Amino acid sequence: MSTEKKSQILTGSRLERALASGRFRHGRFRNTNEAYPRFKGNPLPLMGEYVFGGNERFPKRPLPIENPLPLWLNSPNSTMRVTWLGHSTVLLEIDGFRVLTDPVFGERASPVAFAGPRRFHPPPVKIEGLPPLDLVIISHDHYDHLCFESVMALAKSKVPFITALGVGARLEAWGIPSERITELDWWESHAIGGGRLAVTATPAQHFSGRGLGDRNVTSWAGWAVRTDHHNIFFSGDTGLTEEFRTIGSRLGPFDLIMLEIGAFHEVWGDIHLGPENALKAVTMLGGGLLLPVHWSTFSLALHAWHEPAESLVNLAPKHDVKLITPKLGQVLEPTITEPLAPWWRKT
Repeated sequence: MSTEKKSQILTGSRLERALASGRFRHGRFRNTNEAYPRFKGNPLPLMGEYVFGGNERFPKRPLPIENPLPLWLNSPNSTMRVTWLGHSTVLLEIDGFRVLTDPVFGERASPVAFAGPRRFHPPPVKIEGLPPLDLVIISHDHYDHLCFESVMALAKSKVPFITALGVGARLEAWGIPSERITELDWWESHAIGGGRLAVTATPAQHFSGRGLGDRNVTSWAGWAVRTDHHNIFFSGDTGLTEEFRTIGSRLGPFDLIMLEIGAFHEVWGDIHLGPENALKAVTMLGGGLLLPVHWSTFSLALHAWHEPAESLVNLAPKHDVKLITPKLGQVLEPTITEPLAPWWRKT
């Protein structure tokens, strides 16, 4: 694991853009309703869970992984194909474009190679095995979404990056030329391919930072991706917020919605969704097919590794939400895919 290069985050034009943002005050970005990670009530029970609890936080057996490479060699049968590669990393193939979200192919979601959350499973494919990409979306700068090793590997290609305000400074420090980086504030959009694919940064209720002293000096966002035939929403990391209704009314309806469901505990419910709130968010967005992400790769909370997906499957009928729950590396075409069995029950 190479040493991550540090950088000055908000200087020059980046600082000017931050100062122009209504969410940037006193050197920090803020959520609309001032929600941040914090303990609710007495923290001692939670500390006890960390020390003595956390049952089944790790799989007992290797997880089933499919090799997507053979299918990627063939053209899709429809205008949308999706491959979940673990956590929040998804390869979207839509109307001839390939978009990769939050590429995390490294061994740990951590600033060091010898400690920190370690992945349950190898990536279904090495980053060198990815097909040519048209765009990489980085939702925010937390270690389980912005992976130094993965960015260093992608720096060797010519793929452009789109990310939230301030995060581009980190990418530049790691070798991505500035002309390949687009940074957006909420509700700003950027198009590629002659306007045939447009990406809009949307509100999210989360936070940022990679070390001591840099909390919230960069922004965070959700992402709407629109092409001629499809409209996709990717939440990044977020808690439940009324802004989902605004996103749905301004940018929806969405035919595929990718929401985070893992790394959840009620004491930090303001900044992560969890299964039940993810289902509420789908309704607030105006409905659509839900692909759950942000689970089954790292243990970042105290629940069993499979609990977010199991709860989601059990609760979805009550919310009238349709799901697709692919295996890791499974290549799917959502518009023609049959319902999938809960694969985690066999592991």
